[in-house]
This record gives sequence, C-alpha cells and structure tokens, in this order.
Amino acid sequence: MSHGDEKTPAIVSLLAGGIAGAIEAASTYPFEFAKTRVQLREQKGIPTPKNPFKVVLGVYRNEGIRALYKGCSSLVVGSVAKDGIRFLSFDTIKDLFKDPETGTLSPLRSLTAGSASGVVASFVAVTPTERIKTALIDDARTERRFRSGRHAVVTIWRETGIPGLYRGLAGTTLKQATATAFRMGTYNILKDFESRKQIKQSTVTNFANGSVAGIVTTLMTQPFDTIKTRCQSSRGASTVEAFRSIVADYGVKGFWKGTTMRLGRTVLSGGILFTSYEWGVALLNPTFATVKTTILKD
Repeated sequence: MSHGDEKTPAIVSLLAGGIAGAIEAASTYPFEFAKTRVQLREQKGIPTPKNPFKVVLGVYRNEGIRALYKGCSSLVVGSVAKDGIRFLSFDTIKDLFKDPETGTLSPLRSLTAGSASGVVASFVAVTPTERIKTALIDDARTERRFRSGRHAVVTIWRETGIPGLYRGLAGTTLKQATATAFRMGTYNILKDFESRKQIKQSTVTNFANGSVAGIVTTLMTQPFDTIKTRCQSSRGASTVEAFRSIVADYGVKGFWKGTTMRLGRTVLSGGILFTSYEWGVALLNPTFATVKTTILKD
C-alpha cells in the first residue's frame, strides 16, 4: 500500500495481511468479546453493562480469564485468512484503479476498491469464522453445549450443514463491504493526502491513520455488525428475524448497541493492523525481491 514504491508482490500482500490480522485479532480480543456479549440478547434478570471494562471485569470475576478468550482462536484463524485476502484483493484492485502518473486513487475509487475486497473476504473467510466465534461466545453464557471451536463446527455442520456455517452471510457481507470500504478507503485516502503533502510515513503516522480509519468504520457500519451478531448466535437467526428482534428489544437505537465496545477495539485494532501490515511489507519485500532475483539469474 506504500506510495512511490514498486508494486507490492501479491504473495507479500497476502502474507503481510495475514500476519497483521493475527496480531490485531489476538491483541484486542477482549474488547471484541465484550462487544459481542452486549449485542446478544440479555438473559432475563441479568442486564449487560454498557461499559466495556465492566463487561470484561465481570466475565473475569465470574467465569475466569479463559472465558474472555472464548472464540478467540476462531477469530484469529479467520483474521489471518480475512486480512490476507482483504489486503491482497485491495492492493490488486487498487493497482487497476490508480492514476498511472501519481499512483494515487480518488476517494471514490479508494472506497470502491475497499468494498470489493470486503465482499471477497466475506465469502472466503469471514462469515464462517465469525459464525463460530459468535456461537461460542453465546453458547458459553447459555447452554454450554460446545466444547471447543472444532466441536462447534462439527455440531453446526451436522445440524444444519453448510448453510448453518454461513448463517448471517447477508449481514456479514454488507458489514464487510462497507467496513472494508471505509477502513481501507479511509486509510488509503489519508496516505494519498500525506503523499501529496510530502508527509513522511512512519510508525506514528501509520498507527494514527489506522486509528482514524477504525473510528470512521465503526460509526458507519455498526448496524450491520449488530444484525450479523444476532444472526450468528448459538441457535442462529435469519437476517429478517435479527432485524425484528433488535427493533423489538431496543428500538432503532439498538442497531448501534455495542458501539462503545467496538470503538474501544477499533481505535487500537486499526492502528495495530495497518502498522503491522506496513512492517510486514517492509520485512518481506526484500526477501521476495532477493528470491526473485536469484530465480531470474538461474
């Protein structure tokens, strides 16, 4: 994604994106856990706090530290695939859209490239892994019938087949298309602006750009995320059922339930994701350039 450099090889985009996704998912997972808990239907007589730190502390006290990472492995695996594919798709589409002279994209083209890469990631990786993560978190507070991520996959597969693993596909794809459009698009728009103003790229600017992209993404896509979470609860629900249940429980404002939790994560995760990606590209590019040179010489 660096401007002024040679085109990033596809394998570098894929690997750097996957590494960045794993780091980001593992380091911010407790906030993701808290957000998901808030978006799921409350148990009777047990209200869920709105403060993410209270949710995390309450789960830690009542269920132990391991409960905070319930579903984490599923999210990490999904993030490796999701972000690897997302960065690869975005860099590939971006290269088709960019201005041949400046190497930059218009804001609309940046958003379009991000949206397209989000759709690809949703079908290939995000929907099934998010389904398992959400089902594990929901199941841990209710029936406790899933022993592990693998057991959840097997159980859902036996009960409902492939459609069960892709429960919430519509909501997830809408969320991914809009989220990736705003996240990748905003980050790219900021980098293009800095390139025109000759602002040097550094870890600080990468982290700041990623954090701003995370804030914009959260505020613009929260309703899709809330619908997706309801669809992917342990028993599952259709998109229409999820929509109706949110309105019935909380009214229109319910679509933004969990925003504070998600912001707590995305401000950090945006910075971590893009900084890790840029580091990954910087480390991997010379390696693959050397390999390519060696192959050409032979």
